[in-house]
Amino acid sequence: MHAGQKLLILDCGSQTTQLIARRVRELGVYCEVEPYSLPTEAIRAFGPIGVILSGGPQSVYAEGAPSPDPRLLELGVPVLGICYGMQWLARGLGGEVVPGDRREYGPAEFKADRACLLFQALPESETVWMSHGDRVAHLPPGFRVAGSSLEAPVAAMEEPRRRFYGIQFHPEVTHTPHGTAMLRNFLYEACGAKGDWSMDSFVATACADLRARVGADRVLCAISGGVDSSVMALLLHRAVGDQLDLLFIDHGLLRKDEAQLVRESFARKFHLKLRSVDASARFFRALQGVSDPEAKRKAVGRAFIEVFEEEAAALGETRFLAQGTIYPDRIESAAVSGAASVIKSHHNVGGLPERMRMEVVEPLRDLFKDEVRALGRLLGLDEVFVRRQPFPGPGLAVRILGEVCREDVAVLQEADAIFLEEIRAAGLYDEIAQAFAVLLPVRTVGVMGDGRTYDRVVALRAVTTQDFMTADWYRFEPDFLSRVAARIVNEVRGVNRVVYDVTSKPPGTIEWE
Repeated sequence: MHAGQKLLILDCGSQTTQLIARRVRELGVYCEVEPYSLPTEAIRAFGPIGVILSGGPQSVYAEGAPSPDPRLLELGVPVLGICYGMQWLARGLGGEVVPGDRREYGPAEFKADRACLLFQALPESETVWMSHGDRVAHLPPGFRVAGSSLEAPVAAMEEPRRRFYGIQFHPEVTHTPHGTAMLRNFLYEACGAKGDWSMDSFVATACADLRARVGADRVLCAISGGVDSSVMALLLHRAVGDQLDLLFIDHGLLRKDEAQLVRESFARKFHLKLRSVDASARFFRALQGVSDPEAKRKAVGRAFIEVFEEEAAALGETRFLAQGTIYPDRIESAAVSGAASVIKSHHNVGGLPERMRMEVVEPLRDLFKDEVRALGRLLGLDEVFVRRQPFPGPGLAVRILGEVCREDVAVLQEADAIFLEEIRAAGLYDEIAQAFAVLLPVRTVGVMGDGRTYDRVVALRAVTTQDFMTADWYRFEPDFLSRVAARIVNEVRGVNRVVYDVTSKPPGTIEWE
């Protein structure tokens, strides 16, 4: 946990709670997200400089609606209620919340009272993003109106003496242009934030914590080449040095030249103790005759467990296993608090045998993905790893529809490499959340030269997304797709047709399997 100032965000069910936390962190203030039900004793123990109550989908007067512990309002710290959070604040302090005459969703014109601390140095009239059906009809005693909109006469309220503030709109979204400035005013003017959260401060605290936790014992870290495990490896090495053992299992299902890149970067450039295992023959045997997507994932998972167990035993007695959990993982699983415990499973490994009782260390457990990338750059990680797009654990096994064999993997590796190479050359890599090729289990008739062909089909997939819960297909220029298709057909033996996937999520998923 961060040793400096901390802000607490209580989640009342909003889809943008994580975004509030990211905005606060970007403003140089460390924060954590906890469920709205966190007891006041735990809040007091956390010691926040302020509390933010998030939005939520329910009505505050509905049965079973989220209701934080009202005693938190007696702690003497500033409180900002956003949307539902404002309505809970109003109702809990003696005001009235009623259904609105009309719902207010999307952009709205907001008129601010600039005497309110939240809106100091901001325009009197501006656009904000609303998402509510209820409204505050009567203010609690001691509060005053600090802003209004067409459908919400009380779109902002304040009680300056106790430093309680409420806003009906969402300052955390980009659709509220001055929302970040409002949050900054709350953090620095109301809460007295010093802005002591940075990656430099995180590295110092994390390394000290890791050294204290690990002592003289050894730590095992399995790396895949993904950004999380790569950053984790460098941070662990900075903290415990030669007590770290890195294990890289090459299952033969990686992208072209990726295994070599991992070995060269970590063993040769960073001089880390890396045990690299080519287990591809075992994985291809496990996949033989398997075509169902879930069965393929389980086959890869079982083989990984077997190899991991054998290699971990070969390394000798190891007490700690490093796990690449990041903060969104914990928020989404509601496991946003509590100490690490003895491991019986590993989310990247697929369930280690119970006899391998190792304690988990999670060096990145308090970081968002963009913070992990920033940390990677600070630690000197190559951009090819820092900016790497997500890649499924079973690798290309779930991008080859049907049974998987070594020959098909080689075909897909070449097609995928061409696609990504052209995306990078066009300067589009950072605009796209995920891009990859899929090898289909069908053959089509084609003509090459003067001859007839009957070869495989490659599908290309590229999407944009903010959270991977929903996604839209990327609109390439036709000339780009034409160039990629021509290269794949001409350079990849066994492929004579290329198609582009224009399915959004939903109804489709990002991966094909």
